[in-house]
Amino acid sequence: MVVSKSWTMVKHFDGVPKPEEFKLIEKELPPLQDGEVLLESVFLSVDPYIRLYSRHLKEGDVIMGFQVARVTESKNSAFPVGGYYVGNAGWTTHFISDGKGIDPLLPEWPESLQRSLAIGLVGFPGLTAYFGLLDVCKPKEGDVILVNCAAGAVGSVVGQIAKIKTACYRLGCKVVGSAGTDDKVQYLKEIGFDEAFNYKTVSSLDEALKKASPEGYDCYFENVGGKFSDVALLQMKNFGRIAVCGAISIYNNAEPPSGPYIQLSMIFKQLRMEGFIVTRWADRYVEGQKQLLQWVLEGKVKYHEHITKGFENMPAGFIGMLNGENTGKAIIQV
Repeated sequence: MVVSKSWTMVKHFDGVPKPEEFKLIEKELPPLQDGEVLLESVFLSVDPYIRLYSRHLKEGDVIMGFQVARVTESKNSAFPVGGYYVGNAGWTTHFISDGKGIDPLLPEWPESLQRSLAIGLVGFPGLTAYFGLLDVCKPKEGDVILVNCAAGAVGSVVGQIAKIKTACYRLGCKVVGSAGTDDKVQYLKEIGFDEAFNYKTVSSLDEALKKASPEGYDCYFENVGGKFSDVALLQMKNFGRIAVCGAISIYNNAEPPSGPYIQLSMIFKQLRMEGFIVTRWADRYVEGQKQLLQWVLEGKVKYHEHITKGFENMPAGFIGMLNGENTGKAIIQV
């Protein structure tokens, strides 16, 4: 018998998740039936959306999330032992699948490239950046693009794609990013952001945004929400486009915050703001993955992974990610 370990939610999170709100359980998995495969998680993903969607879990449920997993036993000829797949089995070390809901890595994936990228830059975070920027913001020649949480798994990719996609234009585009540490600001500059600043240390967010782009912003890729958004909206150009990907600053709030209202800015600047979830483009995932993988292999998109080792450290890795401890994608390596 194989024993699977899983992290479950003791109770619904109250504010910032705490270690005591997670519980590690073990259970024996049954023998495989015909058509089934046994997979062992190798890399697991911790993402901001987990905090937001955890309210839909029941107390005692396994925490949701994706993993890169290896087939260790198979009674399904389509899934050979040793094959690697992306699954959505949650925070668990082993799981059984009938083949539905697990997807192979791209056939052109080189052996030398770390497979953790399949739940990072070449996975849902990368796809979120790819479709959110290109299909919602639709950057054009000469645009100034603002990205907050820019050193994270999604934001760091958004800025690089913007530079790639407008490189053929005479004017290209200008990308401005904000992050929460000086090291992250330096990282943004290293991967091609034109301007970057530490929003935690500037004396005025309004002045920092004006300094980075006195003429204002055409596109705004929103990952943070809250007070940052209140200030940024005032600096959008007329007919600006805003892609609302996330609002991590308010995920831990027990009550919805009140604040400035956006309607006047939207009206007088004639802005277009659109929220999105990456599953909208499910029928185009392979297109996006192939392009992202190509850019990685060509060195056009750079990446950084914040790896926490040990399945027992998943809650700590998750809490650290919510607190902004990661640069790039937060990954748990079993």
